[in-house]
Amino acid sequence: MTTGARMTGKSALIAGASGLVGSHCLARLLDHPQYAQVIAWVRTPLPTTHPKLIQQVVEFNRLPQWADRFSADDVFCCLGTTRQQAGTEAAFTQVDLIYPRELARLAAQRQARCFLLISALGADPQSSFFYNRIKGEAEQSVRAAGIARTYIFRPSLLLGERREFRPFEWVAQLIGGAVASWLPSPLAKYRPIPADSVAAAMVYAANSDLPPGVIESDQIERLAAGG
Repeated sequence: MTTGARMTGKSALIAGASGLVGSHCLARLLDHPQYAQVIAWVRTPLPTTHPKLIQQVVEFNRLPQWADRFSADDVFCCLGTTRQQAGTEAAFTQVDLIYPRELARLAAQRQARCFLLISALGADPQSSFFYNRIKGEAEQSVRAAGIARTYIFRPSLLLGERREFRPFEWVAQLIGGAVASWLPSPLAKYRPIPADSVAAAMVYAANSDLPPGVIESDQIERLAAGG
């Protein structure tokens, strides 16, 4: 938590601000009146400039060493990769499990008031599917950090323009977008969702009295619309 009273507003820390959801989340945090300061932990500097923004180049594989640099009320964990991008299962696990776990532990130690994690639809630590299992284990480890207001977002297929081209996701977006309106209410959480809606829901949750816990994709859409 930030030391002393911040009369001009809260502080937020975001990790993964260069990603699809993270970039939208960063923009919304910078525009939000409740935040006086937004700290982006990045591997390489972002081209974004803003009076509220402080960028800190961090070695994510050494997060415990950055404890003395941590100062934030709300922590937005938008870290994530794909098995293809990572190259190996071990590298994927590092980004999608180890980094969020260490960030949550650090946030707890520094008494952050709120932790928000992007997970994925189908996350389950007992899953036989590697991706879903790692996402489920990440959820477990973040909860174990003990921050009372911990929110876990499980979006369906994300819609939006990525920096890198992913052929499978491009095809899935085309198909998903075409059938989304036909899915009945019980299957609403499987509809593709805009990345900016996930970012909007995260910022909304951090600044509302929403009970902490898991937020499925259909609820994310409702929160993005203001609750």
